[in-house]
Amino acid sequence: MNLNLNTTIRLRFQQFRFGGLCLVALLFFGWSSQGQQLETYIEEAINNNPNIQAVEKQYAISTEKISETNTLPDTEFSGGYMIGSEMPMMQQGQFSVMQMLPWFGTVSARGDYAAAMADADFLEIEIAKRKIAMVLSQSYYRLYKITKKQEVLDSNIQLLQVYERMALTSVEVGQTSAVSVLRLQMRQNELMERKLVLEQDYAAELTAFNKIMNRDEIAQISIVDSLIMPEKDSDIDFASLSLHPELRKFEELNKVVSQADALNKKESAPGFGVGMEYMLYNEAPNMLMPMVTLSIPIFNKKYKSIAKQNKIQHEALEVQKQASQNSLIAQLQTAVRGRNAARISLETQDKNLKQADNATEILFKNYETGTIDFREVLDVQELQLNFQLNRIDAIGAYFHQVSIIDYFTGTN
Repeated sequence: MNLNLNTTIRLRFQQFRFGGLCLVALLFFGWSSQGQQLETYIEEAINNNPNIQAVEKQYAISTEKISETNTLPDTEFSGGYMIGSEMPMMQQGQFSVMQMLPWFGTVSARGDYAAAMADADFLEIEIAKRKIAMVLSQSYYRLYKITKKQEVLDSNIQLLQVYERMALTSVEVGQTSAVSVLRLQMRQNELMERKLVLEQDYAAELTAFNKIMNRDEIAQISIVDSLIMPEKDSDIDFASLSLHPELRKFEELNKVVSQADALNKKESAPGFGVGMEYMLYNEAPNMLMPMVTLSIPIFNKKYKSIAKQNKIQHEALEVQKQASQNSLIAQLQTAVRGRNAARISLETQDKNLKQADNATEILFKNYETGTIDFREVLDVQELQLNFQLNRIDAIGAYFHQVSIIDYFTGTN
């Protein structure tokens, strides 16, 4: 066998194996760098994402409503003047001013209700930020998967090119047929097609990533060279879900209903007003008369109905909170199982890759003795490729599930 070709084959195979090992192991600083990159992108997305900005605007409106409640009803002015009358002692004109006042504590009750509404809206900001962090992270990991798969396809195409040169040499010495060369070339064409499709997937995912960050869709990002799973997964405290903003929001909404009930009681109390009336007469002295008015809700069925509605609303919120808590627990458990399944898959792919490497070594030895079967070469190469791609999928699935876990546990 040609010595230079043999050396090339050995070097190319070692490079191919080294590429696979790079998918298996990563220095610590690589993971740290990835965390810093992704954290930077998340911060930028939180600052620029229009969904978060919309929620923040709604919170600003809610806080402004607190000031709106600290006002009294409009002051009422009225007046009239009689024209053309000369009868003595007849009233010529009348002017009055009246200010209605709510029952004591009603204004502060309205302020407490508005403040409770603002507190509930504030939690929406935290929920939105967590969701953006999760969605952006998942998009980042999909971009990582696509990038790594492209690299694997490149390595396999280069390896097939080496195999093609091996096959051409074997054809020259009569050890194999030209069909083997054609098979290797067709396999390269197939992998090139898959690589081109991945380029389209990357462009689409990059657009989605940039739009989450509210920036130009073709802006390039930095993808970490490698991702690794930690040696041991952290334990999940399901009890901490009670602190999740999706559940805390129900507590805030209960406070809103409580404040609405307190406000309803204040508004069901009598209202009163104070004012002044000024009367003009033709020949008699003008008169200034203080006035007081009292508004009594005799027909208070409305307020009783509102009180009953508030009670039912409390009960509804408790039921909704329980349903939401059950859903969060189920989703978190599903994410944990998915994370564990990804780790199992990764370990399996690592074992398969080692065995595939051993099979390739055997094929090399057969090539040195002139008995290589290129159909077997293609079979082993296809197995290696599948194992490598499956390994990338396992890593991507692991971190995808981690992003979901972070959303529920608040660790991102």
